[in-house]
Amino acid sequence: MKQVLEILGLLALVQGVAGLVHEFTDWNWGLVQRLGFLDGYEVYASVALLVLGVALFAAAGSRRSV
Repeated sequence: MKQVLEILGLLALVQGVAGLVHEFTDWNWGLVQRLGFLDGYEVYASVALLVLGVALFAAAGSRRSV
């Protein structure tokens, strides 16, 4: 379970960074800008993904390895 949380945390962090890079440099990569219902809220969604990634890493760190 710890590895699953770490992988999901890494994916959330990468997508959050990709969304912010897209907004500020206009590179066309990442998932956030491709979702139509997030039009106008891409920065907020990217920051939320970053926070989610950090929370998933914190949850993975609190789990005991078996």
